[in-house]
Amino acid sequence: MKKIFRIVSVLEGVSFILLLFIATPIKHFWGNELYVKMLGMPHGILFLVYIVMAIMLKKELKWSTKTFGLVLLASIIPFGTFYIDQKYLKD
Repeated sequence: MKKIFRIVSVLEGVSFILLLFIATPIKHFWGNELYVKMLGMPHGILFLVYIVMAIMLKKELKWSTKTFGLVLLASIIPFGTFYIDQKYLKD
């Protein structure tokens, strides 16, 4: 399960970065909403899967409340999931 969470974590992070730094500027500067529409739904699904899997892994990985809070917070901070992957998930 930890390996799957690592994959989801990276995909969620990449989708967030693309949405935030590529799709959103294209929407606001050029008026093209296509990229936001293409990336929005996959990012939303990955975000939800990340949160659910974090909840499921909390007990298995024996995360403290503080660590669990950081894992959840990382999902809304750009590059946060990459930090979590390196600090808490890497073997």
